[in-house]
Amino acid sequence: LEKVPPLVFIAAVALIAYLIQRTWQIVALVLICLLFVLNQGLWEPTVETIVLVVYSTAVSLLVGIPVGVICARRPRLYTAISPLLDMMQVIPTFVYLIPALALFGLGMVPGVVATFIFAVSLPIRTTYVGISEVNKALVEAGESFGCTNWQLLMKVRIPAALPTIMIGVNQTIMLCLSMVVIAALVGAPGLGVSVLRGLAQMNIGLGIESGLGIVAVAIVLDRILKQRVKVRAKKSS
Repeated sequence: LEKVPPLVFIAAVALIAYLIQRTWQIVALVLICLLFVLNQGLWEPTVETIVLVVYSTAVSLLVGIPVGVICARRPRLYTAISPLLDMMQVIPTFVYLIPALALFGLGMVPGVVATFIFAVSLPIRTTYVGISEVNKALVEAGESFGCTNWQLLMKVRIPAALPTIMIGVNQTIMLCLSMVVIAALVGAPGLGVSVLRGLAQMNIGLGIESGLGIVAVAIVLDRILKQRVKVRAKKSS
């Protein structure tokens, strides 16, 4: 992605925003945020931050959503792992860096691992809650039409729980983005490195610019997905 010209990358993101949102207000906001980052000379660390967030979110969702589905089918399993999920959210995030650093060394990988451990509990919980609260009448209607367990899951439970699951996806992205600065302590690249450099050098301008860059990335990701949640919620209602 670093080899892609910045203006081409920005245009592609704006196009994706329009295809998802179908509103020019969100597209304009995305353009303003990304052009601001480019103007501040923070483009390369911003791309590195986006890569870190995308990888961490993808791994968290690939693990969290299936585990949440299994827990919804077996409530005793969720009861058993619920204390573990609470512990993963309560333990200070700096603690995750120690074993990740010892196992994988400096770089992107320990940052992704620590971010995954910090964020994976959220998609598990939201998926479990969304599927567990599906209207029983919908499930009974599917059963009356002879649906198998797999068909009930894919065609009834998950579509009905999709608004809640998408909220979990959105918040997982925000949690992963909140770990950017902390992951920089173990050598993960991105805007967090600039924030730490500004802190070490007492460079207020660099710290504020990098912080605003993180805010810009958060606004872009949140606006693109948050409106999608609302649209899907309206369709399901």
